Amino acid sequence: MNEVTQCPECGTRFKVSQAQLDMHQGMVRCGRCRAIFNATKQLHDNEPSPQLTLTLAQEEMQQVPVESPVEHIPATHDKYDFSHLATASSEEALETSPSVIKKSVHWSWVVVTLLLFIVLLAQTTYFFRVELAAHLPGIKLALTSYCKLLNCNIPLPQKIDQLSIESSDLESDPKQASAITLNAILRNRAPYAQSYPNLELTLTNSMDEALARRIFPPAEYLKPNEDEKQGLLPNHEIGIKLHLDTADLKPTGYRLFLFYP
Repeated sequence: MNEVTQCPECGTRFKVSQAQLDMHQGMVRCGRCRAIFNATKQLHDNEPSPQLTLTLAQEEMQQVPVESPVEHIPATHDKYDFSHLATASSEEALETSPSVIKKSVHWSWVVVTLLLFIVLLAQTTYFFRVELAAHLPGIKLALTSYCKLLNCNIPLPQKIDQLSIESSDLESDPKQASAITLNAILRNRAPYAQSYPNLELTLTNSMDEALARRIFPPAEYLKPNEDEKQGLLPNHEIGIKLHLDTADLKPTGYRLFLFYP
């Protein structure tokens, strides 16, 4: 529902809606003389000024100044500050209404996001360097250089579930009753080299009770020509032969396990 209000300065009449009157306590700006007044207190029964209802083509509007509808202004309890207000003309409204507002890109956020991504990538590379070197051997040289900067190393993988004991047995020495020999074949089923595991040998009696237990690190069971640092090659197996002196234990059985410290 529209009302008609009249500017007390120049006498120009404008159409105003109830929503406009409810905003900012009814304070508006005249589109002709830019005077500020209370539209609620200046309601009028007459029709609005004819020049405010003229319908012009867009080409004419670019040449002929047209009075714009009244503009609402913010109100305070004591006084009004209208220095920041400007009444937009009909031409400006037509030019800006179909335009798309472009948001500026804050390059600082782009830089911060890029830095965070680099830090995350560096941390991921550090914590998963062993897996990356095992599955991507082509980048191991780059990972080694990266670890030199961080004073770290790239150990061989230790996936015990990828190792197996293909066969093992104990044989006694006919010339010496207390001497036995452990024979075993270890296999690495992984597609990458792994650290040599520790061997745990337990000698048992006929009741399967443990008589003695000993752990053999790689340095004790590898042959002189086998390099511990090179690791157990992928899909490769090695033979182990350990000569033991059981003294008076007289074992009848054994248990053999692989584990990493």
